[in-house]
Amino acid sequence: MSSTITMRWVEDHLMVGTDSHGHSVVIGMAPGTDTRVGVKASDLLLMAAAACSMYDVVDILTKQQEPLEKLTIECTGDQLPDPPNTFTRINLHYIAKGAVTPEKLGRAIRLSEDKYCSVINTLRPGTSIHSNYEIVP
Repeated sequence: MSSTITMRWVEDHLMVGTDSHGHSVVIGMAPGTDTRVGVKASDLLLMAAAACSMYDVVDILTKQQEPLEKLTIECTGDQLPDPPNTFTRINLHYIAKGAVTPEKLGRAIRLSEDKYCSVINTLRPGTSIHSNYEIVP
């Protein structure tokens, strides 16, 4: 299995990335300014980790017929202060809404992070990955 994306430079520090299915995202700053008009490249890494894990967790809980109404992940990354500003720690905070069984939610998160999520498992050898969760009414 492989994937190919395309990154197109627009001008200055503005670019457009297109995934293997033709969906695009704007990345960077408005030309000639310090105004961010697109996603910060390093934030894309955090988004990818959260999206990958969310996909798995929702899939697992749906198959278990858990009454998940909503799921939000707040993903925080700590980076070194000097270039290349490597991520040293990533924390994923899962916020589930619904009468979800806490043990099943915890298990779904562990399965995602330890077995299924390719992004987290790619990052893990050099980055400390932590997670926690809460269930809200």
